[in-house]
Amino acid sequence: MKRVLFFVGFCIQISSCEKNINFDLKNAPDVLVVDATIENDQFPQVILTKSFDFFSNINPELLTNSFVHNAVVSISNGSLTHQMKEYEYPAVGGYKVYAYGIDSLNLATAFKGQLNNSYTLSISSEGKNYTASTSIPSLAKKVDSLFWKPAPFAIDSNDVVLFIKVTDPPGLGNYVRYFTKKNSARYLPGDNSVFDDQVIDGTTYQLQLDPGIDRNKPVPYDSNYFKKGDTITLKLCNIDKGTYTFWSTWEFAYQAIGNPFSQPNKVIGNFSNGALGSFYGYAAFYKTLIVPK
Repeated sequence: MKRVLFFVGFCIQISSCEKNINFDLKNAPDVLVVDATIENDQFPQVILTKSFDFFSNINPELLTNSFVHNAVVSISNGSLTHQMKEYEYPAVGGYKVYAYGIDSLNLATAFKGQLNNSYTLSISSEGKNYTASTSIPSLAKKVDSLFWKPAPFAIDSNDVVLFIKVTDPPGLGNYVRYFTKKNSARYLPGDNSVFDDQVIDGTTYQLQLDPGIDRNKPVPYDSNYFKKGDTITLKLCNIDKGTYTFWSTWEFAYQAIGNPFSQPNKVIGNFSNGALGSFYGYAAFYKTLIVPK
């Protein structure tokens, strides 16, 4: 009886300590969101949108209306400065998307990305100015080989897993991001797509590499597998520390959505004046593997 009374008293004490916590999520002003990239042997591309309210109902119309138009966007490689032009592209459902690219009528100052070079992006929109810098490093880290193995415990005997063999150059600071492409599909980043070399510095190692995923679609049960007969192309990008920091914090935040036990996290971009997003450079290396049927 004493134990029962003790337990009841303990429960009363616990319940008396409960406190309701209410979050007052107010509508915040829209801020500029930038997705800007430059890759070796490719022209730069910049996508400008506005942020959404926390309780926004995301739909194609809202996404289309979020694009920022008539901004003054210029990029410099230290020798040339090029003012980019806004282009319109058709999308599914009759909607349109917009991006800033090289002005085809002003090719005298246009340039593609080059290895071992730095770039500065400047944006002027709605009376505010924003800047960010990035670099395309050297192709210090490449893939020695690709190979496959039958997928363990797979339901489908056609499922295979991809492995890579890589030699990491001596010296810390070799950051990479990877994408994969199946057959003629587009390149997609892995669920965890960025890596540093703190543990594997200067070593040769083998690693299973999962297929890239489309984060706008439900992830299938066999998302870790390729198939026999697939032509797999790996895009391995050497990146600088700023690019690594942005994508590692972005992926951590994405994976923490809906997890009540996750740690607070801030996505760390590189733009000034409160703009969200990042300007990032890729030193891209490609390697292809055909899995026999």
